[in-house]
Amino acid sequence: MTPSPSTPTSDEVLLEVSGLSVRYAGVPAVNQLDLTIRRGEVVGLIGPNGAGKSSTLLAIMGSVPTAAGTVTLEGKRVTGRRPEDIVKQGISLVPEGRMVFPQLSVKDNLRLGLVGRRSKAGAQESWEYVHDLFPILREFEDRSAGLLSGGQQQQLSIGRSLLADPTVLMLDEPSLGLAPSVVDTVFDALEAVKANGTAILLVEQRAQLTVAFADRTYVLRDGEVTHQLTPESASDDKLFTEAYFGS
Repeated sequence: MTPSPSTPTSDEVLLEVSGLSVRYAGVPAVNQLDLTIRRGEVVGLIGPNGAGKSSTLLAIMGSVPTAAGTVTLEGKRVTGRRPEDIVKQGISLVPEGRMVFPQLSVKDNLRLGLVGRRSKAGAQESWEYVHDLFPILREFEDRSAGLLSGGQQQQLSIGRSLLADPTVLMLDEPSLGLAPSVVDTVFDALEAVKANGTAILLVEQRAQLTVAFADRTYVLRDGEVTHQLTPESASDDKLFTEAYFGS
């Protein structure tokens, strides 16, 4: 990712999910889900446990099979492709639980992100960008990733995904288990990533924080979108509660 001037949200649909359905052993996890993400936009995805949020990200990423529906990126269908191919198309996922390689150094964990780049051009600029975004990664570059704190591992996981130079960055519960000060660090970094022109799809347990942060937020219940909220909804307790928990 080469740093660029702040990119405003445009009307161009970058990622489109249409009629997406996921089933596990015949049990619906996601049912006919539609969502869109425009260039330079942050889109939130919230809902109770078991609502289908993680399954949606995994289906977009090609990590679980879809029962129905299509996923297109910049007008090109990616449904049914292997995860490694989808990364090279321009979608990266920061998984729940961070999933760093504990025996490898911070530097070597980051290098794995370079494997998924569509082009090696700009790799050095991306490397510097990630280290400027998360200075702790430069400070501890020779340390084993397993010795990092949870917040440091989360920064490593995000940095690794950014080194693939994604058009769309997806994150699954990036604040899970983090201290409030580290949550602020992560969201400040995501604000900078958005300003750099990368679209973001954010699954988060901190629902009100997500609604306030994102340009739009979809609410999922039982695998279906029930509401679409704007940042103003975060301060409307009645609307927010009804959307999230049902009336």
